[in-house]
Amino acid sequence: MLNSFNEVIGLLNDEQGRKALQGMQRGIEREALRIESNGHLAMDKHPKRLGSALTHSRITTDYSESLLEFITPVYQDIDALLTDLTQTHAFTLRNIGAQQLWPVSMPCYVGDVADIPIADYGSSNNGQMKRLYRKGLTYRYGAQMQIISGVHFNFSVSESLWDRLYEASDKSLSRCAFQSESYFGLIRNYRRLVWVLPYLFGASPALCSSFIKDRETSLPFQKLGKGSLYLPYATSLRMSDLGYTNKEQERLNISYNSLAEYLTGVKAAIKMPSAQFEAIGVKVDGEYRQLNANVLQIENEFYSPIRAKRVTLSGEKPSEALARAGVEYIEVRALDVNPFSPVGIDEQQVRLLDLFLLHCLLSPSPKTCEQDEKAISSNLNAVIVEGRKPGLQLNRHGESVDIHTWLTELFDQFAVLAKLLDGEQSDYQDALAHWQLAVDDPEQTLSGKIMAELTSQQIDHSTWVKGLAKQYSQQLMEYPLTAETEANYRDAAEVSLQEQAQLEADSVLSFEAFLNDYFADKPLEVEQVG
Repeated sequence: MLNSFNEVIGLLNDEQGRKALQGMQRGIEREALRIESNGHLAMDKHPKRLGSALTHSRITTDYSESLLEFITPVYQDIDALLTDLTQTHAFTLRNIGAQQLWPVSMPCYVGDVADIPIADYGSSNNGQMKRLYRKGLTYRYGAQMQIISGVHFNFSVSESLWDRLYEASDKSLSRCAFQSESYFGLIRNYRRLVWVLPYLFGASPALCSSFIKDRETSLPFQKLGKGSLYLPYATSLRMSDLGYTNKEQERLNISYNSLAEYLTGVKAAIKMPSAQFEAIGVKVDGEYRQLNANVLQIENEFYSPIRAKRVTLSGEKPSEALARAGVEYIEVRALDVNPFSPVGIDEQQVRLLDLFLLHCLLSPSPKTCEQDEKAISSNLNAVIVEGRKPGLQLNRHGESVDIHTWLTELFDQFAVLAKLLDGEQSDYQDALAHWQLAVDDPEQTLSGKIMAELTSQQIDHSTWVKGLAKQYSQQLMEYPLTAETEANYRDAAEVSLQEQAQLEADSVLSFEAFLNDYFADKPLEVEQVG
């Protein structure tokens, strides 16, 4: 049994161990609002030239017709991953006319929130359900919260690394169960340290004042220019109470102490009634308003900064896939869009994420208790609202610790991993050196750089972002897409439209019967300890 991070590193400190570590697989999902040249939200339908938002595997929509989502395949090579994401951006901009992509997380100018167009996925039962789910989100939380953008980072490690780690374990679990429980160990450590990500990568310290129009907030905002609000030391307002949160979910207490406990918690959550949502009504005057009146309409409504995932089979819910075959990868959901990258994320971030997530996986991960959960929440909220504040104190194992001290100790451990991953190269060590600047000087974080841009130019946040949108639009329009690549995107768009048409032709069940079948109670049997 390996009982410390250093012991695990010792196990992997050879050529085979290094190759096992290097075999990480990654995917990226980037959300971006379509905007008009004046910086206002685009109100038109999802462009047909991009294909079907329901069936296209790489270009879809999230909440709104205006909120694009770009999805990469899984890659081991970081350059190939970011090239793929860039090509999708370039193809999209060539096919949305004069519109541009909003390059930050917090929305552009929003006039009447009632005008925000909910995504339309067609007349198939699947398409109607996706739209109704989003309609329910509108009634529950308002449309404005749903057009906040983010970046999701999907991550898994190699089979050879799992083999090496399993051989060093006591083998009290089956190989599949060991992998799932190890991923849940990663998740627990991630949640303890998730504050690191908004500190380094938080990129929403300011927002357009139209976003909080008619909304109550206790945050002590300061004004910048004519229409911008900011907090002096904030890192990620996207992750604050103003952003993508759900007060009703605070009573769920879903446990990450094991896959079985997690699945039990999720199953209970999707059956837990909510008086607040019951008051909305499910079907009023013959028209659906939401899928149901429970705290979660479906599992995807559970707002968590990380998720355990497995690719689902046709018709399978996420929890059913996890119960069937365990955790396959994890999805990091605590990332703001990086406004200094035309595609919302860059190589140095990806490499730091690799180091961070490997550290979470390879470090001991005790089960969490109620006191731990309070510290996790307190630390995250402190960094979100005032992460760059000099001398900020966080709670580590019940004791107060300076954020700089804790970050420095973490980076020392990241450095051990970086050297092992690099071998004769220096890519990870270079990325770590880049982010070490942000550890030593909070103004070198993404949020610090944004505030420096705004205050030095004394301009509105929206004015600055519109300039970036125009710059990136020109840059990506000039990106050299080969004729073959363009043809592949056009073919994929056409095939996706045909697939949607076929789904609509094949939808024979009534929508009500379809929903009844979807929500039918099915037992979740997790693979037992072997």
